[in-house]
Amino acid sequence: MTKNNGRQRVTIEDVAQRAGVSTATVSRVLNKTANVSPKTVAKVETAVDELGYVLHTAARVLANNKTGNIGIILPATSNPFLTSLLESINQYAIANGYNLLIYATTNQASIRGGVPIPLNEDNTDGLLIFSNSVDERTLFYLHQRQFPLVMLYRKPPQSLDIPCVLLENKNGARALIEHLITVCRHRRIAFMAGPPGNQDSYWREQGYREALAAHDIPFDPNLMGTGAFHDWKAKEQIEQWLAQGLEIDAIFAGDDTAAMAAIVTLQRAGKRIPEDVAVVGFNNDTMSEYINPPLTTVHAPTGAVGRMAAKQLFRLIRGEPTEKMTLFDTEIVVRRSCGCELAVKPSEADIEASL
Repeated sequence: MTKNNGRQRVTIEDVAQRAGVSTATVSRVLNKTANVSPKTVAKVETAVDELGYVLHTAARVLANNKTGNIGIILPATSNPFLTSLLESINQYAIANGYNLLIYATTNQASIRGGVPIPLNEDNTDGLLIFSNSVDERTLFYLHQRQFPLVMLYRKPPQSLDIPCVLLENKNGARALIEHLITVCRHRRIAFMAGPPGNQDSYWREQGYREALAAHDIPFDPNLMGTGAFHDWKAKEQIEQWLAQGLEIDAIFAGDDTAAMAAIVTLQRAGKRIPEDVAVVGFNNDTMSEYINPPLTTVHAPTGAVGRMAAKQLFRLIRGEPTEKMTLFDTEIVVRRSCGCELAVKPSEADIEASL
């Protein structure tokens, strides 16, 4: 052991001696750079725990030119949808011996002015880019440096060969609106879009418009609003529609966070859900099942998206081939907020006529 500011610091030699193996073997186990027998790995890990050894990150970078970190850049938000996404990515990173570094930005991350983005090739071996959290100039810069990148919920610019993992948004949204029209018998259906420039929101809007057109329901711009995938923005939009006195049968929120905020805001205004106004969402977040009434929504396999994105990133880091685009299907989850139970429930007159 060596001394550091008067304190003894455990070295890799100490670990090797305690485990009864060479320092090279300890290094291979800690850095996961080669196959080592499970028995030897267990001996080394036991020695590490007993001695309290901490791997020196800078030394590891010098030894194998790897940081042992991957990063994700995403917008600063409290949206619960991100919890499942980050959990799945983090679990995959840990299973591959990596740490996940997270940078949440209130604006698009950019290298403008010569200032590097906080997560880059100096502190990570690859980056996951969430939606439009990084501007195109920075994407071009990182791609030109052959830095491993994978995009989530956003296609890259056509000139950049960057793998992406996406949702099938349009078909899911169209199926949901078809359900509102054909089963729940709604026609005045409003849509709360997501943030400007968000590709998920764009394709959900296209599905909404296509479903209306397929049933000869004219598109009404007055029924277009924004929830921005935020509860407070959705609350503002609902309050605006209520103040305008618009006739609305149902509201398709851009995501579940906006949908749940819409339900609460409408209920506080004295509206019954779904008797007065139906509300549906997108994502099938954990809490969507527990709000009153339970939310009809579109299930998006968020965990699978996260794992696939991490898998593709590690393939790039190892120099292996990757899929250019991975597209995950979505499906409707019917609960009570859409009002279809009311639509199919027989009326009192029907019941009396059948007697």
